[in-house]
Amino acid sequence: MIKGYDVSVFQDADFPTAGTSFAFIKGTEGRSYVNPRQKEQAAHARAAGLVVGFYHFLHPGHIKEQAAHFVAGCASNEYDLMVVDWETNPDGTAATCAEKDAFIAEVKRLRGANHKVGLYCNRDFWRHRDTSGDAGDFLWIAEYGVAAGKPDIQSNWLFHQYTDKPLDTSVARFAAKAELVAFAGGANGVKN
Repeated sequence: MIKGYDVSVFQDADFPTAGTSFAFIKGTEGRSYVNPRQKEQAAHARAAGLVVGFYHFLHPGHIKEQAAHFVAGCASNEYDLMVVDWETNPDGTAATCAEKDAFIAEVKRLRGANHKVGLYCNRDFWRHRDTSGDAGDFLWIAEYGVAAGKPDIQSNWLFHQYTDKPLDTSVARFAAKAELVAFAGGANGVKN
């Protein structure tokens, strides 16, 4: 398995990259928020040779507008991974399963074939709120308190976020970064 980090506005642009193969960067949220550090964070990850992905924190409602905001507002390049972050919002609400599915479909439509679009959610959302099993091109499951790469789900997952120390840290089911580069479709010139 290979390791990577998830960063947002709360992390500096020069987050650690040693021993990692990928980085997921918060791009957008809702219909208006854009992470002001994402361009520098992405440039830092690319300079370190990492495969880059961006995620959108999904709110209930206005799904097509949110998808358009994500596509326009994230600093992605061709072959970067795109992810919907489906979880409870600070106000206690959450998008429905149908809204999550519609968001994935709309981002895929807007981005085309050169971007894999996946789903990030915790184990509870996957087991109890998801009724379609639609994770797009890949599932990134969050479950802490278990060994890296051992989430307690039966479904095929590709990424597992298992801790938030020192950063949100995930492993991916690839033997080497070259496999992730191939999965992403070329990863915009990332060297294996």
